[in-house]
Amino acid sequence: MTGLSIENLSMRFELPNGGAVQALENVSLDLKAGELLSVLGPSGCGKTTLLNIVAGFLAPTSGQLVLNGHQITGPDAERGMVFQQGALFEWMSVRDNVSFGPRMAGKARAEFMPEVDNLLDIVGLQDFKEKMVYELSGGMQQRVALARCLANEPDVILMDEPLGALDALTREKMQSLVLKLWKETGKTIILITHSVEEALLLGERLIVMAPRPGRIHKEYNLPFAELGVGADLREVKKHPEFGPRREEILSMIWDMEEEIMGRTEAGA
Repeated sequence: MTGLSIENLSMRFELPNGGAVQALENVSLDLKAGELLSVLGPSGCGKTTLLNIVAGFLAPTSGQLVLNGHQITGPDAERGMVFQQGALFEWMSVRDNVSFGPRMAGKARAEFMPEVDNLLDIVGLQDFKEKMVYELSGGMQQRVALARCLANEPDVILMDEPLGALDALTREKMQSLVLKLWKETGKTIILITHSVEEALLLGERLIVMAPRPGRIHKEYNLPFAELGVGADLREVKKHPEFGPRREEILSMIWDMEEEIMGRTEAGA
């Protein structure tokens, strides 16, 4: 079986004072190879915890994850991560950052460099390949992070709020790039975001998570990611379904936040 299967996943964190936090409870989800999933929810709903478990950084309390027929038990090159901050080697050139994974895997330079240069061309950085990372803007650094992730040839790309620190114009350009890479590479992508608009634009499927414990509250199948490939995303936002979906999800998350605040005040 190809794709990712998350089966009855739960995560409980034990606290030093003897208490515990149930971050996730009985989360189940099946993703076909090549699907693009965006994940939304209020603070504390377990979005990043879920992503870290899929990455293999955390072991769940119960449940299992199966990717392409085998169980996930830890980090692996088949799953690549793109963080909010690029986590790049600032003292290295753009090209050396992107080629880092293949070099560490022991591949011959003649084998991986053509693909590295191709990826730099795809993300629009061919003219900056010899620049040091610290010389680049935030948007350019995130392009390097995407190219570096792709250079490792993962089956699944995990994105934890990768565009959150960018200005509005750069963020829109990067959203278009994510859609382009998704369509051209056929990779499975899971994107965590706090932006409802971004989740709608980039999520072929979208799940809204509820706290606490973190669980899937509602799922949507959406047309906007497909419509946005190679298109002006501002035009996609004019789609008659976009505005009502945005307001529906905003209200849903707002109600959850109000409930959380009510619980906090009651326990104070």
